[in-house]
Parts: sequence; structure tokens; C-alpha cells
Amino acid sequence: AKRSGDRRFAFDSYRRFIQMYSDVVLCVDLEHFEKLLDRAKRRRGVTSDCDLLAEDLENLVTEYKAKVFDELDVHFPDDPQEQLWGAIGAVFGSWMNQRAKTYRRLNDIPASWGTAVSVQAMVFGNMGEDCATGVAFTRN
Repeated sequence: AKRSGDRRFAFDSYRRFIQMYSDVVLCVDLEHFEKLLDRAKRRRGVTSDCDLLAEDLENLVTEYKAKVFDELDVHFPDDPQEQLWGAIGAVFGSWMNQRAKTYRRLNDIPASWGTAVSVQAMVFGNMGEDCATGVAFTRN
């Protein structure tokens, strides 16, 4: 929050991180977090995530972490090294899941090629109306 100068942005980014990490790495169903987010919007009387205030998002961070504990009986990891290694493990662990197998079959990619992990700085798509994120693929 200090670095960005925007408390709302900081809590929004962190709650998004907790939600995605919990889904991809910890295998906590996204539906739990969507229900908490919907409840926060109802409490605030808004329909868009963008209309939640910093304190709403700070409360969501606490609720998201509590949900992880409720589901797994472990605390959400706060250590960046633990988070990084968890994410790396999730990438390698996903190589043989059904979705990856189907993708490789459709694109004629041998499983023996393996997979890789790229670690890079995050681009924030939630800094305002003129920001966005996405994924792009090249033809090669």
C-alpha cells in the first residue's frame, strides 16, 4: 500500500492473489471466494468489484484467509518464498492433468518435451479504468 500510494489497489491485488493461489496451488474451490466477494458487494450495496472500498477489500483478505484455513486446516502462506515454490510446484504438477494432455494432443505436442516455469514481475490490470491484463500467444 505504501509503495503504490493506493490502499484500495493493494488490498484488491492481494485478495486476487489469495483467490488465484488458493485455487491453483492449494486446490480450494473458487466458488468459496466468489460467494465471499458477492456477500461483500451486497453489504456495500454495489454490483461491481470496482465499487468496493479499501476496507471492504481488507475484510475480504481476512475472510479469504479464514476460508483457506476452514477448508485445509492450514494458514495461507505469507512467506513469498513458500508462495513461489508452491506456484512452481503447481505448474510442474499440472503437466499430466487432463486439460494439459488434451491441449498437447490437439496441438501435437509430445509429453516428453516437459514443461517450464517463467518467473516475472507482475503487471497490474486493476489500477483503474485504463488498465487491463491478458494473455497473448504467438504463432510460434
